[in-house]
Amino acid sequence: MAQSAIDPNAGRAPGPPASAPPCNACPVETEAAPPRAAPGRTFRVHGLDCAEEVSAIERELGPLLGGTSPLAFDVLNGRMTVAREADSVPDTAVRAAVARAGMRCERLGAGGSQPGAETTRQRRAQLWLTVLSGCAVALGLGLHIWLAGGLAEAYRLATTRGVSPPAVEIAAYVLAILAGGRYVVVKAWYAARRLSADMNLLMVIAVAGAVAIGQWFEAATVTFLFALSLLLESWSLARARQAVAALLDLAPPTARVRLDSGEARTIDVAEVAIGTRFIVRPGERIALDGVVRAGASAVNQAPITGESVALAVESGSTVFAGTINGDGVLEVESTTNADNTTVARIIRLVEGAHLHRARAEQWVEKFARLYTPAVLVLAALVFLVPPLLFGAPWALWFYRALVLLVLACPCALVISTPVSIVAALAAAARNGVLVKGGEYLEQPASIRAFAFDKTGTLTTGRPSVVEVVPIGEHDEQQVIERAAALETHARHPLGEAIVEYAAARGIRYAPAGEVRTIPGKGVHGRCGGREFWIGSHRYLLERGQQTHAVTERSAALEGKGRTVMVVGNEHHVCGLIAVADTLRGEAHAALAALREAGVEHLVMLTGDNRTTAAAIAARLGLDEVHSELLPEDKLAVMQALVARYGRVAMVGDGVNDAPAMACASIGVAMGAAGSDTAIETADIALMTDDLGKLPWMVGLSRRVLRVVRANIGFALAVKLVVAGLAFDGLASLWGAIAADVGASLLVVANGLRLLRTRRFQ
Repeated sequence: MAQSAIDPNAGRAPGPPASAPPCNACPVETEAAPPRAAPGRTFRVHGLDCAEEVSAIERELGPLLGGTSPLAFDVLNGRMTVAREADSVPDTAVRAAVARAGMRCERLGAGGSQPGAETTRQRRAQLWLTVLSGCAVALGLGLHIWLAGGLAEAYRLATTRGVSPPAVEIAAYVLAILAGGRYVVVKAWYAARRLSADMNLLMVIAVAGAVAIGQWFEAATVTFLFALSLLLESWSLARARQAVAALLDLAPPTARVRLDSGEARTIDVAEVAIGTRFIVRPGERIALDGVVRAGASAVNQAPITGESVALAVESGSTVFAGTINGDGVLEVESTTNADNTTVARIIRLVEGAHLHRARAEQWVEKFARLYTPAVLVLAALVFLVPPLLFGAPWALWFYRALVLLVLACPCALVISTPVSIVAALAAAARNGVLVKGGEYLEQPASIRAFAFDKTGTLTTGRPSVVEVVPIGEHDEQQVIERAAALETHARHPLGEAIVEYAAARGIRYAPAGEVRTIPGKGVHGRCGGREFWIGSHRYLLERGQQTHAVTERSAALEGKGRTVMVVGNEHHVCGLIAVADTLRGEAHAALAALREAGVEHLVMLTGDNRTTAAAIAARLGLDEVHSELLPEDKLAVMQALVARYGRVAMVGDGVNDAPAMACASIGVAMGAAGSDTAIETADIALMTDDLGKLPWMVGLSRRVLRVVRANIGFALAVKLVVAGLAFDGLASLWGAIAADVGASLLVVANGLRLLRTRRFQ
């Protein structure tokens, strides 16, 4: 029989999603969203660990590029991206500018290397120098206690000004300063050459000032604690980097390819062409996306989808690169090359996520640019005003100004936000939710309305038999036997649904003979020596075999949004088969969880007919439904929703959904079965097509915002408290740096807690 399409708009031209009409009703930030094209050249920058280094590079490289807009930095991964608009500036000029900032860079994707032995050696040297500095401070303090004759002198050392310690003790403190300041002095030198008062230069000035007034213990302690803070910062960055770098190890580098001779040979995955068959042995990771052609097994898809339950696969099943084979041997035919597998796309998107920075991250960077100069001005006023206006001691207020210089360090403030964002991005990826940047990680927390496509989003996208109505003396088995016999070789979804229904219930039948199709009407064939047919209700009317009972039952089924097929012979109707696109199993619970999370409005946008759409909406309890929509109609409805609610998310899976997704505040794609256009347009992709991950994503977004706000508030509060103590003379140099180190440790640890976020937590 001819296909009775569940979605009447399925055959319409989808329209060009990439060139959808401008969304004039959308907020400005939607129109100004960053382009999704390739970002340009990416460089690995050795020594890029803080916002101070970013500012230094921008000052040197910005003039060459005509401003800093072509530059994007990923501090956590030590990377710098130069946009395509600056392609005229050669790599040599970029490297020279970075060198003038006191760092070194190399091009990635063009002979550049990943962090290797050099980075490891530098980190190890930094560790040993920091340990040496700490031991020297402890040695100096021990010498002082021993030479002075008691612990009481240790306290006097920390509180008394102008007392010069013995030479041997000074030697220990000098060693601590030299070891701890090895990497600080180099960066301070480059900052001085640029006439830029970055944190390294401020720290060197503070240490030099402490030495000048004879506070050797304070100078050595500040140096050690600052070196320790740099080491801890490097460690926390490495921890966050590892969370993303773990993705790179998902897919194996080689595949065991079956040759034409039948033999197997191991080759690099980059050399495997599409259509090549490769063998996956038990316990191995699958090398490429593909379709199983032989064998059966259970595949652990957790690395890609976040699902902990292994999926049974057999001939015809789709598998993904990076997933883990179970006990069976599989022969898989590759459907993509190594650069376009699902895991490769995930890696590219996660690595490029820094181009879409979170608003909190952008705010912190802007605040840090104002914060450091403001504290410098305050320190100068503290040093000058009391002695000049009130005759206060110069040495005392100079020391207090040095304490404020230490407080000028914005490290705890700056590092807390990107660590939290990357930790949450990694946690989401582990759970099968691909977020394309921190900007989109924040937005679900404020979404007021969700709009859903129907087919393939709220429903499975595959029709199935939901009801069989025998007519007269026939039973369900007879109706299905005849329908399946006629549809055995069907190549359309409705016929396949009947065949699958028969197989699931163990109904046996012999394929019909003399099968012929009447285009647009139905299918005829011989079953058991008799002529039978299957077709739409319209075909029944055309044959003149309708009865009041059949018409009444058919109308009732269609009123529920179901597609009705009629089975009969030349004399009478045998029965009716109702087919419908079934709801996803988790749809009810997911929508209920969204309402519990505070989402105000749930909407369905679909190209399906009004009756079917209304039936689905009623079953799910949706607030609003728009049916029989073309892509441009979906876009217009989305514009109206954005104008009404401000923050609206669009969830879809097809090309037709792409314009509406691009207009929405945030677009969510059903990644497993969704079209490439929808996935590329979306800001978030659900790799398992599990709607239950939407409320989980809203919860994660809100948790991220809580962590980021707590980190920012805590870091600022610590600095305000220490600043207040400094004015009263209760804060020392080493106390200020210790507070800053402690704040850095706590905000980083708080941010890294997001790595432990579990599904549906």
